[in-house]
Amino acid sequence: MDADELREALQRAGYVSDPALAGTLWFAGRLERPLLVEGEAGVGKTALAHAWAAALQRPLIRLQCYEGLDLQHAAYEWNYAKQLLAIRLSEDGAAPAGLADLFSRDYLLERPLLAALASPRPCVLLIDEIDRADEAFEAFLLETLGEFQLSIPEFGTVRATQPPAVVLTSNGTRELSDALRRRCLYHYLDYPDAARETAIVRQAVPGAAGRLAEQVVDFVQRLRREDLAKSPGIAETLDWLRALAALGEQQLPDDPERLLQSFGCLLKTREDRFQIDAERVRRLAAGARNAASSGV
Repeated sequence: MDADELREALQRAGYVSDPALAGTLWFAGRLERPLLVEGEAGVGKTALAHAWAAALQRPLIRLQCYEGLDLQHAAYEWNYAKQLLAIRLSEDGAAPAGLADLFSRDYLLERPLLAALASPRPCVLLIDEIDRADEAFEAFLLETLGEFQLSIPEFGTVRATQPPAVVLTSNGTRELSDALRRRCLYHYLDYPDAARETAIVRQAVPGAAGRLAEQVVDFVQRLRREDLAKSPGIAETLDWLRALAALGEQQLPDDPERLLQSFGCLLKTREDRFQIDAERVRRLAAGARNAASSGV
């Protein structure tokens, strides 16, 4: 499929992309290069990998990164219990086993990286929030990302027979190395504009009133321009729209206190919650209602 067809496939999978994102994703697949997607939390980076897997009809293998992530949890580990049992059986003469046999594939436990490389069918590998892992783990990834292989000292090198499509996401909590960036194509995923966010919410929450969806998007777009510690992402927009729809609202209510009752869906820090008071909510909601009425 070409880039336009990929964009349509993403749309069918529930992901509304723009031409630039779909084009970069298409290049990543065509060139068999990993794609590094950076952006604020909540803009749809992880959802992109899920949608790409659905569009390609491939299984998704996910590695969630965190501080202290090591090879045992990310790549592979040896099945020590099974190795110990084999040694005991060998000592008892119940089964032949040499030390060399203990490091065969039979005793190897696959974690996400090895599972993606060893997969008999093409898959999508999501390395989520790579910026949360430390620099040592990032350096370990270079072989996998650059050559689609994994070196295991006791066993040898495992090379992918079907190179996975790889998506790495980063929230920018730390700077990634130049070596990792060079091995990847790159896309910065920003907050969507009003038109794309409206398309997203209409697809994700089809049961919500059209006027309410438009006003919610306009309100959130205005809210992101406020001085917030954590601007609401697309996930928060969807949660808030679902909450208002569940209350039976057909448009944003005039009463700011009624809106504030649902702000647990939208604002996720104490300082933001107390900064956005009833008067500011009234102003933002009035602007959103007027914009929707005038078609702006």
